[in-house]
Amino acid sequence: MKDNNYLKGTLAASLIILLAALIENAILSNIVYLPAVPDICLICVIFLSLQNGKLFGEGEGFFSGLCLDFLGACPFGLNCLYRTVIGYLAGIFHRVIGTDGFLTPILLVLAGSLTKAIMLLLIGLLFPMIKLNFSPLNTIFLWEIVENIILAPVLFKLLGLFRKYIDIWTEAAS
Repeated sequence: MKDNNYLKGTLAASLIILLAALIENAILSNIVYLPAVPDICLICVIFLSLQNGKLFGEGEGFFSGLCLDFLGACPFGLNCLYRTVIGYLAGIFHRVIGTDGFLTPILLVLAGSLTKAIMLLLIGLLFPMIKLNFSPLNTIFLWEIVENIILAPVLFKLLGLFRKYIDIWTEAAS
């Protein structure tokens, strides 16, 4: 029964990540009035990692990076690398940190966004041939953090509605 839950949870989480990547790249990136595009996939990866653990989190982080690499115009593998690490780090706190409430999602997404900034700076230092137009003090990145923080409680509540479909650890009542 556990294998069945794992398969259903993985498929549901993958569909959520794919939908978030499509919304992020096809819809939100074309809105002129947004100062930056919020990172919906990052928020979803953090939520899914907290629900299902490290291994699941790094898998979904890699999948979200793969989707964004195919849909975006960045060097292939860049998103996969740092999102895998963020998924793993968030999965360390599996079932330790609750996802309910208002302040907890904000702090978790803030930590995830700052980890993204640190990872991008490290990648830029380790691979100088990759030209990243990224600076953590840039106003676009600061707007992205603000938008992520605003969306975090909303998306955590919305994803919480699908918890029974994405939770791989639930045991079916016999």
